Amino acid sequence: MLQAKVFVTRRLPIELEPLRSLATVEVWPERQPPPYEILLEKVKEIDGLLCLLTDQIDRQLIDSGKLKVISQMAVGYDNIDITAATTRQIPVGNTPGVLTDATADFAWALLMAAARRVVEADRFTRAGLWQTWEPDLLLGPNVTGATLGIVGFGRIGQAIARRAKGFEMQILYTSRQRCSPELEQSLGVEFATLEHLLQKSDFVTLHTPSVDDTYHLISDRQFELMKRSAILINTARGNIVDPDSLYRALASCQIAAAIDVTEPEPIPSDSLLLTLDNLIIAPHIGSASRQTRSKMATMAIANLIAGLRGDRLANCVNPEVYN
Repeated sequence: MLQAKVFVTRRLPIELEPLRSLATVEVWPERQPPPYEILLEKVKEIDGLLCLLTDQIDRQLIDSGKLKVISQMAVGYDNIDITAATTRQIPVGNTPGVLTDATADFAWALLMAAARRVVEADRFTRAGLWQTWEPDLLLGPNVTGATLGIVGFGRIGQAIARRAKGFEMQILYTSRQRCSPELEQSLGVEFATLEHLLQKSDFVTLHTPSVDDTYHLISDRQFELMKRSAILINTARGNIVDPDSLYRALASCQIAAAIDVTEPEPIPSDSLLLTLDNLIIAPHIGSASRQTRSKMATMAIANLIAGLRGDRLANCVNPEVYN
């Protein structure tokens, strides 16, 4: 029996020995993702693909190869044509459940950094501008006792609520489905419409998936509803926020923001957003704790191995392929 072949689109933070015992493994060595043309060539000769959100896995690519399994090292999978994979009876795996706390921790870090202007303060100090203690230097809002609006109330949104509860915040949330009264009571949250949430919140944090009805969910109208002192946090997907509207809101000092995701991603070097002091931009590192990334890679490899063996993936986004 010929040994399976696997292509991994980026270096992973764990050893690949369990996979190498089953397949010939090629790992793309560069920091940047492999060009689409390279992927098109690779899928013609591989049985398994381990990919990331930055890889375009579309119908043309899927139909060009003989893949037995696609394993994504991420929770989201909007970069993959799931319909095309299902048509070809290719199971697609993802890595849910392990990055909740890491992402919530980072969203909270962005919230605190933006509120207390930590990045601005660091730049100020490094520029040699710190001369003495000043009563009105780099003032920001209180976090404790403020109103937090959570847009999207899945695992990460609920983890944010648990953190906010410790800061004695009033917590509003909006979601497709309202939670049970018991969960609302235990987390100390109140359901609200998006409009009411935006009007009342001192901080707004986004935790919705990237789907058709969340595309540019936050645009000019939504920014106009927000308090002029409000701070927006986005660790979900870049396309939930219209980047042109975000720039206008920030440039007019209507709000401040801290984001871990952009549209497009990575952010272009000539983007006007990079000129603003009231915006913190991180390079999509919400899940970047050592423990979390290791768990994600381990899950992605386990999905890949299961697919190569013809076993059911532990985390499969298109389980209908098994019907």
